Amino acid sequence: MDDLLRERYQLAENRIREICTERTVQSRFIDFFQQTAKFLCKTADIMEKDVRTETLEELRQENYRLYEELLKDNYETSYGNPAYAEKQLGKYGKVFGFLYSELRGTVVYAFEKKMWDYTVAAELFLEVYASFENGELPSVKSTEDILKSYVNDYCQDMMEDRIAEAVDPSRNFATDIIMNSDLTDLRYLYFFGEYISENETGVAEYLNTLSQEEIDSMARTYTEGYRIGFVNGRKDLSVKKTVNIRYNLGFERMVRAAIMQFREMGLEPVIYRHATHAVNKRGVYRIGYTGAVANPQYDYDHRQDCALFMDSDFVQRKLRSMQNAYENYKELSKVHGGPACIDTFGEEPFSPVNKPEAWALTEAQQKLEVEMNNESGQIVNRYIPGDERSFTIIAYPVPEIGGNYPEIFHEIVKINTLDYKLYEKIQQTIIETLDTCQWVAIKGCDGNETDLIVHLHELEDVKKQTNFENCVADVNIPVGEVFTSPVLAGTGGILHVKKVYLNGLQFRDLKLVFDCGQVIDYSCSNFETEEENRAYIEDNILHHHNKIPMGEFAIGTNTTAYVAAEKYGIADKLPILIAEKMGPHFAVGDTCYSWAEDTPVYNPDGREIIARDNEISALRKEDISMAYYGCHTDITIPYEELGSIQVIDEDGESTSIIESGRFVLPGTEELNRPFEK
Repeated sequence: MDDLLRERYQLAENRIREICTERTVQSRFIDFFQQTAKFLCKTADIMEKDVRTETLEELRQENYRLYEELLKDNYETSYGNPAYAEKQLGKYGKVFGFLYSELRGTVVYAFEKKMWDYTVAAELFLEVYASFENGELPSVKSTEDILKSYVNDYCQDMMEDRIAEAVDPSRNFATDIIMNSDLTDLRYLYFFGEYISENETGVAEYLNTLSQEEIDSMARTYTEGYRIGFVNGRKDLSVKKTVNIRYNLGFERMVRAAIMQFREMGLEPVIYRHATHAVNKRGVYRIGYTGAVANPQYDYDHRQDCALFMDSDFVQRKLRSMQNAYENYKELSKVHGGPACIDTFGEEPFSPVNKPEAWALTEAQQKLEVEMNNESGQIVNRYIPGDERSFTIIAYPVPEIGGNYPEIFHEIVKINTLDYKLYEKIQQTIIETLDTCQWVAIKGCDGNETDLIVHLHELEDVKKQTNFENCVADVNIPVGEVFTSPVLAGTGGILHVKKVYLNGLQFRDLKLVFDCGQVIDYSCSNFETEEENRAYIEDNILHHHNKIPMGEFAIGTNTTAYVAAEKYGIADKLPILIAEKMGPHFAVGDTCYSWAEDTPVYNPDGREIIARDNEISALRKEDISMAYYGCHTDITIPYEELGSIQVIDEDGESTSIIESGRFVLPGTEELNRPFEK
């Protein structure tokens, strides 16, 4: 270990331990600094010991102590709560809230023994503390400047480390735990440093009741989906050497089996944690492996902490750092195959509270963020080209979904492994009808105000071309949809859903109005004021784009999943991965083929899917900065809110695919059978 770094760490740790009992700052700040110092001492203790020697009960208690401030029952008096921070610290509340959130990362740095990350965070705390000692209070601006300097000074290092974690299989902290732990001994869950709830332990306990054959089968569904994604996309898997596994803790038995299966394909795992540095965070999204979210309101409160430092200088610095980091790891990036994701669902839907005390991006900062995300997407695509990579995603429930968890889990395994050949045939029947027309009309019923017209691309040769992909559960598990990228001109109307759960957030009475294929108006009923509701949609669906297109129209065919959701009362808890297969869905943002539009894609019948572009993505040929949005959010109309889906030909003649939530097109009768059971 670097002697200088060790010395810096030791000096910081010793000074922080002194602060635990000092009273050298003004009285109203003593509690914050002492509490924070004590927290840093807890994490320093972990840095210096081997947690694998501790008992299960010791690990549980330690995990609780590390996260207790964030838990719902304690959050009202936590400095992580912007409202409480401002109440206690006045005008300094926001800056100390940012500092609090950044220092939370020391938990995982301690478990991973990442001394550099820990040390620079500890030194940041000490610098802020020193500015409040023995004298006149610093201005809010000078405190902000300390935090901004920290972000800017270490941006390159943090980006370098993040990209290394994403492509370098030798960064194997998580892989080592998964492959070398006794997974029947649940102590291993606490070795990661993540918050562990009853969901994580419950999943692990349940998987331990399954046979190795059952585990291997679950893993095979997932890894084969990834492999077939390359085959169907006519991409060369043999030149790839790594796969990024993203998952929620508790699924280690399945992940271990998947790693072994991926290795049979010549792929080594890269398994990195969700971002903890403010430089790398992206709102409420946890990209990577994660434990439980101790309190989703805390994550929501800090989703825009980057407002502290988001300016044009930072944007340019981050983009340069990202470019340099990818250049340093270009050989590893070139052989990276893309993500394989295991999603979870079943938690109580979360409806956030908006707090005026939290950091919030200004309109100018929102534009900067959009520009930064656009450019960063281009950088990634230069080093890991979209037409050379693939992905897969599958989802399973957690115990919070209900007391009959084993039964629900078994049902989801069944849904994830439905006969794709049967669906392929039925979906082909739907596609052949869709390909006879230029327009699709979608209408809601029973209070659903949806009234949409979707314009389809013109086919030059229906024997060789199609508008719709026949999705048979490769990259996108489970089976059950046909989808396309609409022509924006002529696409318009109202999309309405009474209740939907998107990216961990609940939306009530969501309405999007489209004109020329783009969202021009929007509303929901989550909050008391129209302003709050619109801001909620702008933050979490539109992602601060002035206009955003309909990137996808699809018809979901998985009625088995729909009936199971109704049977167990879990429709509002299903992830979009499954929910999108349970009715028509519409994605706002990029198309399904973004960054790979020029790569031919074919259905199982050999016809090429030509609807890979729209008027906006086509702009990449002239100005790539105008072509992409960096987001793709699916919104599904459930069958019970669906009045009809009809295709309309150039003569105005219509043919029904769905009426009153049931499939009526000849050849699709099998899809109604689950409703009859």
